[in-house]
Amino acid sequence: MGETIAGLERLGLEYFQDPHAFHARLREHEPATEVVLPRGLKVWLVTRYDEARMALGDARFSKDHRQFPDMVTRNHVGEAGPALFDQSLAAHMLNMDAPDHTRLRRLVTKAFTARRVEQLRPRVAQIADELLDGVADGATVDLIDAFAFPLPITVICEMLDVPGDERDDFREWSNVLVSGNDPEAMGQAGPAMAAYLGRLVQYKRDNPGDDFFSALVHASEDDDRLTEGELIAMAFLLLVAGHETTVNLISNGVLNLLRHPDQLAALRADRTLVPGAVEEFLRFQGPVNQATFRFTTEDVEMGNVTIPRHSVVMVSLLSANRDETRFPDADSFDITRPPGGHVAFGHGIHYCLGAPLARLEGEIAVGALLDRFDLALAAEPETLRWRESTLMHGLYSLPVSLTRRGAR
Repeated sequence: MGETIAGLERLGLEYFQDPHAFHARLREHEPATEVVLPRGLKVWLVTRYDEARMALGDARFSKDHRQFPDMVTRNHVGEAGPALFDQSLAAHMLNMDAPDHTRLRRLVTKAFTARRVEQLRPRVAQIADELLDGVADGATVDLIDAFAFPLPITVICEMLDVPGDERDDFREWSNVLVSGNDPEAMGQAGPAMAAYLGRLVQYKRDNPGDDFFSALVHASEDDDRLTEGELIAMAFLLLVAGHETTVNLISNGVLNLLRHPDQLAALRADRTLVPGAVEEFLRFQGPVNQATFRFTTEDVEMGNVTIPRHSVVMVSLLSANRDETRFPDADSFDITRPPGGHVAFGHGIHYCLGAPLARLEGEIAVGALLDRFDLALAAEPETLRWRESTLMHGLYSLPVSLTRRGAR
């Protein structure tokens, strides 16, 4: 049992370093448990698979961002002030209910087509090869800095037409906003990112190109278009979700291959297993810890507990994907596990629009690494540090030794 506030367990450093043990303990007793987040926000944490899918798809769990400040204030029990998100970046479809969500998703889907994503495959493969060309034979590198971060950030910044020399700014802003633990830094990063994206929106209005963001800016249906504010928030969502999740997908997946040599050997022997391996990466150690805030619009019965109206609710995707009642031998990493059923990309109307792109990048990244290098973990597993984020589940760094496998 960790520190308690108002009689509730607070999620501390131990939780972030091993959330699976904590989740398993909660799942044994109840489908949802009240806990306190690091900065003092009281939330109901949903940990079982069936109830997670229910909460992700039930309209009684609202995502209306306009209500977030009031809900956060109502449920704040800590001494430190709540870390509130810049509302100009929050007005995207992930933070909306129907019919507002329906309208935005319909417009965004017009630009984010399966055909457009598939057309990215050669370019993603080229970026992966160029990054690995820059790794010296026998080098020990941080795989996140050398590969897992620059691959998806390059892809998404090219989609949004963000210049290469400005991508480090986005990484810094994104890290601050995703962590949610430093209100002062968030107060600087949010407006800075919003201002930059506002300039980018205006540029794309005046100078449309053949890129994805131009298609998004000019997407229309029955004379309906995204407003400037909606475009800024949507660009923020795509930028953060479009790289943060894939960084973690790649690095968490490689870590688990290195910690399970039999699975790595099986994947080397049979590359047709790569798509299934990516699905197991997503299930076993997914890139997202807890889905973003929801709040209850009425009392909701969930198993043997009642979640009161106006409660903040977070669904643990990590925990749902380790629920033994849905996934036999759930704590075993098995790349031959029959795919399907995991909720790493969510469920319901807010299911991740970028899931096909994340899968494509994950498959290409893993295939390229295995083609080019033999890999070994260059640190003891217990020394690796996980980010203290209730949203993202990823490492600060992943030291690996890479030995080139010879000419391709």
